[in-house]
Amino acid sequence: MLGREVSIDLAEVIRAARGEKRVDLLIKNARIINVLSGEIYHSNVAVDGGLIVGFGDYTAVQTIDLEGKYLAPGFLDGHMHMESSMIEPAEFSRVVVPKGTTTVVVDPHEIANVRGIEGIKYILRANKVVPLDIYAMIPSCVPATHLETSGARLTADDISPSFSKDRVLGLGELMDFPGVLDKNPHVLHKMNVEGIRRIDGHAPGLSGKDLYAYVAAGAVSDHECTTHDEALEKLRLGMYIMIREGSVTRDLDALLPLVTPVNMRRCMFVTDDREPVDLVNEGHMSFVIKKAIANGMDPTVAFAMATINTAEYFGLKNLGAIAPGYIADLVAIDNFNDFNISFVFKKGHLVAKDGKPLFTIRSLDATPVMNTVNLPGLSADSFKIPAKGEYINVLGLVPKQIITRKLKMKAKIVGGFAEADPDNDILKLIVVERHNATGNIGKSFATGFGIRKGALASTVAHDSHNLILLGANDEDMLIAARRIQELQGGQVIVVDGKVVAELPLPIAGLMSDMPLEDVKRRLDEFDHITTELGSTVPHPFMTLSFMALPVIPELKVTDMGLVDVNKFGFIDIFDVG
Repeated sequence: MLGREVSIDLAEVIRAARGEKRVDLLIKNARIINVLSGEIYHSNVAVDGGLIVGFGDYTAVQTIDLEGKYLAPGFLDGHMHMESSMIEPAEFSRVVVPKGTTTVVVDPHEIANVRGIEGIKYILRANKVVPLDIYAMIPSCVPATHLETSGARLTADDISPSFSKDRVLGLGELMDFPGVLDKNPHVLHKMNVEGIRRIDGHAPGLSGKDLYAYVAAGAVSDHECTTHDEALEKLRLGMYIMIREGSVTRDLDALLPLVTPVNMRRCMFVTDDREPVDLVNEGHMSFVIKKAIANGMDPTVAFAMATINTAEYFGLKNLGAIAPGYIADLVAIDNFNDFNISFVFKKGHLVAKDGKPLFTIRSLDATPVMNTVNLPGLSADSFKIPAKGEYINVLGLVPKQIITRKLKMKAKIVGGFAEADPDNDILKLIVVERHNATGNIGKSFATGFGIRKGALASTVAHDSHNLILLGANDEDMLIAARRIQELQGGQVIVVDGKVVAELPLPIAGLMSDMPLEDVKRRLDEFDHITTELGSTVPHPFMTLSFMALPVIPELKVTDMGLVDVNKFGFIDIFDVG
């Protein structure tokens, strides 16, 4: 178990607990949510030196009366990618701490795919400037596959020193389960690095003997379960089930029936990816807990799955409960329906009140993760696709999902080249390697976006985060690419040769240095403009970001070319046999 991260004088703790001195803080008239015993009851809570020391009557330097409000442990998110919030770590803290989140376990594989270990260090440095504990699982898949070019490559030797650090808890989601099953020596070497406490799994749909092998090799959790039966099979094999309620993938409704009084300690809530719009409109872990209770879950179980269960899984000692000796990360809530958060305490200090932070943030030096867009020389000809036949393979969107269908469609041929055909909802989809100016350009077509004119460009393109372009014509796509280069990362809309909207993302091409509210405003503008352009996708930039992810079926495109995910290899655009 990891030790406490507050300074402890045991003699002072004992004196405070016995009432032999004035404690630092007495929280009066609380309805305590006890995630250890599964009870809710009235009492006072005494805090001293950052720790909970006792209950009942104490004399205190400071007293706060909750007037019957509920008091819960601070919320923990056990698996999340901070980069998906599109805001820098200090700003993320400003947003989520007033919503009750006091600890997060990040898997920074997005920024690691851009800048490697430097990206991980950048996020962890936020611990020095924010009242949010940030722990990390070291990314296991940088790059995610051999079918794309990332900005960094992390081997077992590269990541080995990380596991001696206090803030590092284990090896991040092991997406390359085929590599495990194939006994790939590079994958197995990473799993055997000395000092790893936990190995998070990532095994959607894996079952039977392949799943047995994956678990036997050391993967002990999974956040990719989407059905009750899939989660139950993994639970029976000893895996911890991370029930995900993110922005793109929401599994809470399907998986809540899995949880029973007997197995609940093997389950926990996570968000995985929370987009800016949802952080503003819904919240963070508070939203997940509230939704679980609204769906009929016992409140003490719902809170346990966002507190003590997560803390115990990761070995975070004395965190996640309201009991003597536990760190005083506490959240006061008015009721389970409205879920208004009145007070948030971090290590016994009041850090937020009535949804507002009581702390100022200091942004980190992002220099090591800036200036990450290095494009080759581009012209409109760079995106041309010489015609080799009459029919083409097209990425077909599936509504409200990140999977695509491999479709055979008739190409629009002009002057010997296959062109975008917006009248028939066929747009050109291009990925340009943006880390090292290699000149790699993957070319394809997509249908289902509905956009009739213009071009979209983004450096958020999972998982290698190269420049992805979607357009009705090559000229607008070129202008969008060049604007991205000038911004050094971001998202851009170009129509009729003009940039009509943009969101700069200068931090690794993934995160903004603006406040969350400003980021959300830009994204709302994107949605409005793309709707006017004919988009049939609610959030086209979000959907676009997954079109370069070659581990999600059926057809994707990377900087190296068009990928048939089912074959896990490249195919030609005109290879439609």
